[in-house]
Amino acid sequence: MHRQLAAALATSLVASASTVPYSQYILAPSQRDLSPVSVYRANGTVANAAGVTTSGSGDTTFNSASAVTYDYTKNIGGLVSFVVSGSSDNDQYIGISFTESSLWISPDGSDATQDIGIDETLWFKITGPGNYSVEPLHERGGFRYLNVYHNTTGNVTLSHLQTYFTAMPHFPDDGIGEYTGYFHSNDEKLNRVWYAGAYTDQLCTIPSTSGNSLVDLDATDPNIPTVWWSNSTLTNGSSAFTDGPKRDKLIWPGDFAISVPGVFLSTDDAITVKLSLQQLFASQNTTTGALPWFAQPLYAFPDNGFLNLGRRVFSFNYHLFTLLGLHNYWIYTGDDEYLQNNWNRFKLGLNYSLSFIDETGLANVTSSFDWLRAGMGGHNIEANSILKHTLDVAVTLAYAVNDTSQIATWTNASSAIVTAANTLLWNSTASFFKDNETTTLYPQDGNVWSIISGLASPSQSTAISTALSARWGPYGAPAPEAGTTVSPFITGFELQAHFLAGAPQRAIDLMRFMWADFMLDDPRMTNSTYIEGYDTSGSLHYPAYADDARISHSHGWSSGPVLALSTFAAGLHVLNSTHWVAHPQPGNLTRVEAGFKVGHGFYAANYSSTAEGARYELSTPEGTRGSLVLDTPECNARISITGVIGSGGKHARADDHGHVKNFHWAKKVQSHGAAASPWKCGVWGPSTPEYETASDDTVTVDNLAGGNYTVLITCI
Repeated sequence: MHRQLAAALATSLVASASTVPYSQYILAPSQRDLSPVSVYRANGTVANAAGVTTSGSGDTTFNSASAVTYDYTKNIGGLVSFVVSGSSDNDQYIGISFTESSLWISPDGSDATQDIGIDETLWFKITGPGNYSVEPLHERGGFRYLNVYHNTTGNVTLSHLQTYFTAMPHFPDDGIGEYTGYFHSNDEKLNRVWYAGAYTDQLCTIPSTSGNSLVDLDATDPNIPTVWWSNSTLTNGSSAFTDGPKRDKLIWPGDFAISVPGVFLSTDDAITVKLSLQQLFASQNTTTGALPWFAQPLYAFPDNGFLNLGRRVFSFNYHLFTLLGLHNYWIYTGDDEYLQNNWNRFKLGLNYSLSFIDETGLANVTSSFDWLRAGMGGHNIEANSILKHTLDVAVTLAYAVNDTSQIATWTNASSAIVTAANTLLWNSTASFFKDNETTTLYPQDGNVWSIISGLASPSQSTAISTALSARWGPYGAPAPEAGTTVSPFITGFELQAHFLAGAPQRAIDLMRFMWADFMLDDPRMTNSTYIEGYDTSGSLHYPAYADDARISHSHGWSSGPVLALSTFAAGLHVLNSTHWVAHPQPGNLTRVEAGFKVGHGFYAANYSSTAEGARYELSTPEGTRGSLVLDTPECNARISITGVIGSGGKHARADDHGHVKNFHWAKKVQSHGAAASPWKCGVWGPSTPEYETASDDTVTVDNLAGGNYTVLITCI
């Protein structure tokens, strides 16, 4: 009976690899030519304003001074064109402008790419009937609302209006929405949250020739619309993975720490990640090892002050994020050749970071540049937590490239950071690490990274998770290190921290009210992509910027729920191309499904629960090995695991004697009435453990071969 059950499971899970379910949630368009869906607002005298929408028919005529704001109902990006079928004379003008949020719809221009004012309107002199198109120089990568103006006497008639969708330029025109990953649960909010995160990452994948529109960043007059261009070349390929499609349209490694895993879990766009990561390494200082705050474009014209700033400054944390980006790329691709080719760059960069460590055992940060938070410097807890995590990652990569010469140095430095940070920065009364020795600020970023890195002990992680949730406001988790900011970037890491601290319900609750209720459903948002940051009051004001219209409403660093839901809630932790850990943490969800295809195979998990127990179905690639970790049930229970090892053509692999390898394991577990303890997803060293363990909080089965498994937890 166990064999039949496992074989049926293998068939269903492997079948899902070829046809990804839940496509109704995918926000990416099915083709590139997009017409506006509806009229949001019309001013002046416009005849048949809805004629050029998807539901309209007939021509649209603009008479005298008039305008229409068209709504695509979701954030898109690309090149706008319109067809003029007639005009009163050859001295008419049509203006085009854009906005992501309805808050910034204006008769004077577009929402901003600069730090003051708004962006100029694109004006077209109508010389007669025909097609008029925005040139690639002015491609707008992110907008939901398209404003069409007519500002002269007379009239112009349009017979067609469309946007050519330019995101994911290397994908087939009809393949933008063909995801390789999926997510679903019994909570519609979380389903929408996952797919909006995936779509946000897609919009941030732009043509490599459409980068950087910050040519007038230093403008000083808010009453004069500023010039904006999108013509920098970012990579040596056709695509680039940037922070946002409206701005900055540059390759930022900080964003990569959140968004790169989300890319692999949704579209598996490995080539864009590789091209973008390589440009970061290409910008490395080959003498010191310093990596850039952001990747310098291959071509930029005209040059501007912001690009020059990027050439001069050093960010301690963004330097480390590039190193972690290499690790994230390698995890999902198993591209050992790429890792080997960049290994010397990685070591040079890490050794540069180690040069900042002083007699305390902590790095003394001398650069203030980070993710726009304030006060970066000294023995900063965020910087040291990220450094500790990078040192641990370096040990893993060293085994992969068979270069163990610096493992002892890196291991000792990692341990010293833990000791020193706990001695100098931990405040047990506040249940937080302080930012550095000279302040009483307890930052969000440093405390969530202390959990992710393992710098915080299990008991500290529990305390930090509780203290973080106590600070939540109605619009999300605050980042006091950045004033009155709510940062979806840092809160994406907070999601991971709550899961790692054994508090999955906190992470799930936070996604529900911050990402779904506010970042998706607030009418000022795009209802499809995630805003860069905002104020704790709910105002769409990012304290780091002077110009509220500049805020990006599609920012990859805000897509953290993709990783949180697929990896933690569904439990699919990919450690590398040969090892994995499955640890479902569904909180109060009664159903959770996730799956994705990466270079070395297909992963899928399906969790469901009832009052009598739970069921967890798992599929991992043949040739891999992993561990199954289960939180101790709240009842006395019997846990059984049945599996078919291997997933070849017949969904089972025969041994040397031609027999199918089946697996069965069972254990009775006594409930201790305690919540799950903090658990850290690590990476095995040169060998894997081969034993089963149980504690008050978890049951673990190690060294499972890749294949298909059914876990039944039955209360007894």
